[in-house]
Amino acid sequence: MTPMVVSLLLFASLTALLLMAPRVSPPPLVVRPDDKPPASASAAAAGMAAGVAANGGGGGGAAVVGEGAEDLALFRRVTLDAGEGSAVAAPPKVAFLFLTNSDLTFAPLWERFFAGHAHLLNIYVHADPASRLLLPPTPSFRGRFVSAKPTRRGDPSLIAAARRLLAAALLDDAANAYFALLSQHCVPLHPFPRLYATLFPPAAAHHHRLPSYIEVLAGEPQMPARYVARGEDAMLPEVPFARFRVGSQFFALARRHAVLVVRERRLWRKFREPCLPEARDACYPEEHYFPTLLDMADPAGVARYTLTSVNWTGSVDGHPHTYAATEVSPRLIHDLRRSNSSTHEHMFARKFAPDCLAPLMDIADTVIFRD
Repeated sequence: MTPMVVSLLLFASLTALLLMAPRVSPPPLVVRPDDKPPASASAAAAGMAAGVAANGGGGGGAAVVGEGAEDLALFRRVTLDAGEGSAVAAPPKVAFLFLTNSDLTFAPLWERFFAGHAHLLNIYVHADPASRLLLPPTPSFRGRFVSAKPTRRGDPSLIAAARRLLAAALLDDAANAYFALLSQHCVPLHPFPRLYATLFPPAAAHHHRLPSYIEVLAGEPQMPARYVARGEDAMLPEVPFARFRVGSQFFALARRHAVLVVRERRLWRKFREPCLPEARDACYPEEHYFPTLLDMADPAGVARYTLTSVNWTGSVDGHPHTYAATEVSPRLIHDLRRSNSSTHEHMFARKFAPDCLAPLMDIADTVIFRD
C-alpha cells in the first residue's frame, strides 16, 4: 500500500469519525456526578431572578432569556441527532420534564407514581440556579438536573427553559416518545399505566403520528392586549393576529413536535422579545409561543387540550387557585380528573401548596393510584 493510499484512507477515517462523533457521544448536560441540584450560578443570576419564578413573581419587563454557546450547541445536536426517526427503540417512553424554582415537595408522591415503571419513563429537572433547593428525598430525581438558567414568570426565559428540557430529553434517550412538562406544584391524578395507555393506545397503528396534548385557544378576551404587548406590529409578519393562540404552558408533546420546538427559530425570535413596560400585565409568552407554533405548523396533529387540570376560579394576579391541605379529598381527585369535554380525562393537576403532600400521600394508594 503506497503512502498516498495510506494518507487517503487515514483522511477518510478521520472525516467519518468527525461526522459520527456528535451522534455517538452522550449528551453532556444532564448533571449526575454528585446527586445535587445546581447551586446559585452567580450573584448576577440571583439578582436577575430574585423574587420571580417559574410559576410566580412579576411578569413583563426586560427579558432575562439568554441562549449562550452551550445552548446553541445543544440545539444544534438535536437538529443533527434527534429527529422523529430516532425514536425507534421499543417500548416507547414518557419523559417527565419538571420546571421548578423551589423544592420538589411532591417528589414522594411522584416516586410512588413512577414505582415499577422505570423502564417506561425518564425524568429531567430544570431548576432555577438562583434558587437554593433541597435535594429531593427520593431516588428517581437524583442526578436528573439539566444545565439551567434563571427563569421568571411572564418572560421568555420560561420558553428557553422548556426548550432546554426538551433538548436534554431528546438527546438522552431515543425511546422518549412523549414529553410532559410539569411544575413543582403538579401532582398525578391517575396511576402510571393509565397515563401510558392514554398516550400509547393499543389500537394505534404506529406511534409516529400520535397527537400532542396542548391547549390551543383562539378568541379569548385577553388576546388583543397580549398580542400588542411588544408593540403594535411587533409580531408581524410572522404571526398575524388571526394566527395568535393562547393555552396552558403545561403540555405533553409527541416527539416530532418536541423536535420542532427545539429546532424552530422564526417564531422564537418574535416571542423572545421583551414586552413594553406598560404591558407587563398582558405579557405571558410561555402561554402563547407553544400553542401558536404548533397550531401554525401542524394544526391537525394537536389534540387542542391539555392533560393538566387547572382551576382558574378566583385566580389572583394571574395565578390559578392554589389547593390547600384542607381541600384535599377523594372527591377533589375525582373532580379534577374530569374535563369540560367528555372525550378525555386529566392525568395531572395543579396548583397544590406544599402542605398538601401529607393528605395526598394518605389517599395515594386508595384513590389516586386506583382507577
